[in-house]
Amino acid sequence: MERETTGRGWRGLGRRRNGAAGAPSRRTRRPPIPVSYVPLGEHPVRRFPQLLLGLALYGFSLSAMVRTSLGVNPWSVLYEGLELRTPLSFGMISGVLGVLVLLLWIPLKQKPTLGTFANILVVASSADLGLLLIPADLGLPARVALLVGCVVLNGLSVAIYVGARFGPGPRDGLMTGVAAVTGWSLRLVRTLIELTVLGIGWVLGGSVGVGTVLYALLVGPVTQFFLPHLVYRRASEPALAAPGRPRAGGPGHPRAGGSGDPRTEHGTPTPHNPTPRQ
Repeated sequence: MERETTGRGWRGLGRRRNGAAGAPSRRTRRPPIPVSYVPLGEHPVRRFPQLLLGLALYGFSLSAMVRTSLGVNPWSVLYEGLELRTPLSFGMISGVLGVLVLLLWIPLKQKPTLGTFANILVVASSADLGLLLIPADLGLPARVALLVGCVVLNGLSVAIYVGARFGPGPRDGLMTGVAAVTGWSLRLVRTLIELTVLGIGWVLGGSVGVGTVLYALLVGPVTQFFLPHLVYRRASEPALAAPGRPRAGGPGHPRAGGSGDPRTEHGTPTPHNPTPRQ
C-alpha cells in the first residue's frame, strides 16, 4: 500500500514538475516587432525599394477591392462616396485626403517623414493604375476570388511598407497621434476613426458589403503574419525566436544553466532520477 501511494506521489510530482518545466517556454513572450522610424541613410538600397513596392501593392489592392463590388475597406468607402459626388478620380481623392489628414498632424505634434509623403503619392498613383487594368464586369466567382486575394495582398503590402520603417502614412500617423494625446489605446482610436470614416463614406454613397467585414476581420492577422519576416532589423535589435522555442539564456534553455530536461535539471529527484547529483 505504501509503495502504491509512493508511486502515485512520484507520478504526481513528475506531472507537476514536467508542467512547471514546460511552462516557461510556452509563456515566454517573444520580443516586440521593431517598427519605429529608422533614418533614411541606413541601408537605403535595401529599404527604399521595399517601401515603394509595399505602397504600390497597397494602392493596387484597394482598387482591386473596388472592382469586386463586394465591399471595400472603410477609407475606400469614403473615397468611393466622394468619387460619386466630385469630378476627382479614386486615386486623386486618396491623395487629397492624405494631405488633409496630414494637416491634422499639426495640433497632434506629429512629424512627417519620407514614408509619409511617399504614401500619399505612390498609393494614389497605383490605385488609379489598378482601376485602369482590372475590368469592371467580372463574374461572381472571379469577384469572390479577387476579394480574397485583395485582402491577403493588402495585409502583405502593409507588412512590406511598414517593415521598411520609413515612418507612418497620414492615416496611421493620425491614429498614433490621437492615441498619444488622449491616452487611449491604439485599438480604440483605430476603431473610432474607421467607424467615423465608414459612416461618412456610406452616407455619401460608398459601397459597404461582405468585403468590408472580411477586410476588417482578416487584414490585421494577415499583416501580423507577414510582418516578422519582412521588417528591417538593425544590428542592435534581437531577432525573433522560433515559435514555441525558448530564447537563448531563457528558462528551459540549455544555456540558462541546465539541460532543460525535468529529469536532470539541477539534480532534483524525480521518478526518472531519484538520486540528486552530488
